[in-house]
Amino acid sequence: MNTNVVSSIRVVIADDHRIVRRGLAHILSASPGITVVGEASDYAGITQILREQPCDVLLLDISMPGKDGIEILHLLKKREPMLRIMVLSSHGPEKFAVRALKAGAACYLTKDEAPDELIEAVRVVARGKKYITEGMAESLANHVVDEDDLMPHQTLSDREFQTVRMIASGQTRTEIAQTLSISPKTVSVYRSRVFEKMGIRTNAQLTQYVIKHGLLD
Repeated sequence: MNTNVVSSIRVVIADDHRIVRRGLAHILSASPGITVVGEASDYAGITQILREQPCDVLLLDISMPGKDGIEILHLLKKREPMLRIMVLSSHGPEKFAVRALKAGAACYLTKDEAPDELIEAVRVVARGKKYITEGMAESLANHVVDEDDLMPHQTLSDREFQTVRMIASGQTRTEIAQTLSISPKTVSVYRSRVFEKMGIRTNAQLTQYVIKHGLLD
């Protein structure tokens, strides 16, 4: 891993949409001092690139197949604590930003940000600093509230929140267990905790809540 001063910032782009990866690569490669050294569409692809190619900044989509972005963040920071990770998302900061930063992200950007903002964020993160947009700062400020004022889904752990999204997307208990590498019984435990915390009784109610609050892709 590089020191805080790098001659050329080596970036890996992780997104499951090829056209998005290509667009990001075009924007970044056109900027002096930034080199895109790899692209990945899932967690396995990310880990393979990181084994083979030095990386200064990883651009990570929050919505990835199999393991989602938050889980990937946890796994990568455990494997490579010094890896600088920027999260990109089609969701506003109020949806996932706080979770991403707590999981170790150095930045959370929405995909509708201007290219200049993306480039500036990459340069700041490559220097070992966090990059906070105005919208992100407002989201963080709004998060500093009493727990009684939190939305039900904001009280969930990352794994519980991930389970919620997977249930709402129609995945079965067995499918969720396989994706999360846990037992179906553990999935049932998460489901019970979620229902209790959110005051929900059925999967249908859960799905309605998730859709209403825009928690799915």
